[in-house]
Amino acid sequence: MEKIHLQINGRNYHLEVPATELLVDTLRERLGLTGTKKGCEIGECGACTVLIDDKAVNSCLILTAQAEGKKITTIEGVGDYNNLHPVQQAFLNHDAVHCGFCTPGMVLSVIGLLKRNPRPNEKEIREAIAGNLCRCTGYKQIVEAVLDVIGQGEKNI
Repeated sequence: MEKIHLQINGRNYHLEVPATELLVDTLRERLGLTGTKKGCEIGECGACTVLIDDKAVNSCLILTAQAEGKKITTIEGVGDYNNLHPVQQAFLNHDAVHCGFCTPGMVLSVIGLLKRNPRPNEKEIREAIAGNLCRCTGYKQIVEAVLDVIGQGEKNI
């Protein structure tokens, strides 16, 4: 067992977890943060994407102990029902949410991109979301949503 400290969505957690426990499992099973989805479990689909120190990562490939002392953001820490994040609002405005399974990971991948590059071009957007599989939208609406966000010059990304 490993004793660790994590900062998730602005809250501090002190946990004791098996050394082999994956971050996705800690988030979902121990902390009830089920917006982080389990898809392929091999880092191919992006459904489990979270931000670690503002960088998009697949939480199914990270041991919880590796996140010791890091700042983690899940979809639950991005916005809420009454105050959506600009990326979430743009996804809704552009009908970029269909079944919704990929949406949390997709939104976090986009936010990670915008934190490091506030004015990406379409190619850079497509590269940033390449690790997130979506079976419903064909990505057109997702890319349009991101272009809309950067066109508005949104702050607080």
